[in-house]
Amino acid sequence: MFDQLTCQCLLCVEYDGELDEFDLGTMRKVREHGWAVIMVPEDEDGPGWAFTVGLWHTFRSPEAAMFGLDVEVMSRCLNTLADRVAAGHDLVADQERDDVIRNYPVVTRNVDQSWYRSLFGMALHFYQKPPLPFMEVVWPDKTGLFPWDPRATPRLRELQPSLWIPKDDHAPGPWTKLP
Repeated sequence: MFDQLTCQCLLCVEYDGELDEFDLGTMRKVREHGWAVIMVPEDEDGPGWAFTVGLWHTFRSPEAAMFGLDVEVMSRCLNTLADRVAAGHDLVADQERDDVIRNYPVVTRNVDQSWYRSLFGMALHFYQKPPLPFMEVVWPDKTGLFPWDPRATPRLRELQPSLWIPKDDHAPGPWTKLP
């Protein structure tokens, strides 16, 4: 489904549109570090989120996204994860990892493409020719419960969408209200 050989991103093909400072800054970070982290802060409409741009370009790894924590914390977690990808530790769906958040595991889940436009517009713009793979990095609560555990609190489920479920089938909440 995802073309492993061809990259149509802003760095690989000539772009005939106008690039703004945000585009140029993202391109610079991807050139220098291999990826950038885009942060969307919490607001009155819902929790914040963060996601990578450039892992696909640089390492042919799925991009990664986190939700519901402070954006600076998520940025550090995603940079840690990206460092691990750069070191050869691939992102694999449904994998529990202990190298992202100290003393807590995370689980990586494939993101259904129905969420891309609502959540990852900058990545779609950067890559020019979607689809590209995305994985959600899901974190547990303080007791180790993940959002899919029936004992998990509704707040934990509200903070993190279940992006492996198509958007139209997802339980209503702040994430499904996004255009």
